[in-house]
Amino acid sequence: MSKDQGVIKPAKKHIIFKKASWIDKVINKFKNIIFKSKNEKNKIDIKSLTSKEIEEELKRETYKSRYVKVLRSTIYALIIIAAFATLLATFYMPVFQISGSSMAPLYNSGEFVVSVKTNKLKRGDVIAFYHGNKILVKRVIASPGEWVVMDEDGNVFVDGLELQESYIANKVLGEYDIEFPYQVSDGQWFVLSDNRTETIDSRNSSVGCISEEDIIGKILFRIWPIKN
Repeated sequence: MSKDQGVIKPAKKHIIFKKASWIDKVINKFKNIIFKSKNEKNKIDIKSLTSKEIEEELKRETYKSRYVKVLRSTIYALIIIAAFATLLATFYMPVFQISGSSMAPLYNSGEFVVSVKTNKLKRGDVIAFYHGNKILVKRVIASPGEWVVMDEDGNVFVDGLELQESYIANKVLGEYDIEFPYQVSDGQWFVLSDNRTETIDSRNSSVGCISEEDIIGKILFRIWPIKN
């Protein structure tokens, strides 16, 4: 039976940036739709216009010019905002999609979460990290230098103190191949899944402890679905 490692997928980004000439094409298209040219038979004979009618026509043309300028400024502003949001999501607050049930019931498959890049982690934080060519999500249990023990009932002890893990549904020892008590090496973190029945994590040497350079960030909250 294959074990659920709790893979999470980077959220797809579909923002495409094009040259300014593309913006002008969009603007011109709006102009053609909104301000259609008059038919030849409806052309204004300027000689027949009164001064008041000429004044009104000038006002309309001035309004058209201002509208185009506002439209162009708005499009440029939207592009700048989109670019900033993309940079923020890529370099500081990555968005991920949960795949699998290793962090159930907190996070379930298909949900989207936001993380923040940080090197300040503490016990209980949920983190995303690289494992081979995958991105996994687990909960921090022990920090560098601490000793971890799990008994047959699935109770977890760190430096002799039992953890009160209200976030897990069932306490189980699960599948492991490391020897307890286990000391976390320098620059590494011991992580466990919330769903420990059919998942693998630092209890198993195939995942092991997580190096600081492999940590992407700490998961802050779920953004989708909103009802959760």
